[in-house]
Amino acid sequence: MKSVGEKFPKFKKEAVLANNQFETITSDDHKKAGKWMVIFFYPKDFTFVCPTEIVEFNNNAAKFAELNTELYGVSTDTQEVHLAWKTNDPRLNDLAFPLIEDTSKSLSKKLGILQPGSVAYRATFIVDPEGIIQWVNCNNDSTGRNVKEVLRALEATQNPGLTGCDWQPGDKTLITVN
Repeated sequence: MKSVGEKFPKFKKEAVLANNQFETITSDDHKKAGKWMVIFFYPKDFTFVCPTEIVEFNNNAAKFAELNTELYGVSTDTQEVHLAWKTNDPRLNDLAFPLIEDTSKSLSKKLGILQPGSVAYRATFIVDPEGIIQWVNCNNDSTGRNVKEVLRALEATQNPGLTGCDWQPGDKTLITVN
């Protein structure tokens, strides 16, 4: 699996946007905008755990935006399936971020998160404005991720100081002694 300190792979993928229009998203979009990127992969649309996570990411979309961060969801489903899911599940009707398709599974493969069953693991990457991975988390299919921890990790990663165990935004950072 791609890890901290490595470049996030280049990609150019189709997505369904917040307004339900289709558009191409690339790995350079967040860099051109000078933003961070949180990109989370989930196994499949029309499942049980996945919408709980997507809804929670959406509930926190404004906070990600405040932190100068582009937020993207990705699965190996098509953009048309993403749109059908968004329009048929009332919890997903008002998503504020794109759902990207990885039907070729090329991005999942490059990241090393493609399961033997050909769907992506539940993986989250925090990528800085230069395209370098700064944080990674990967769960099995039955374990949903904690979006508040993704936000905490994003803020800790963006913090120029040393953030100790259980650091929370607003806490003091550690002081080093030479």
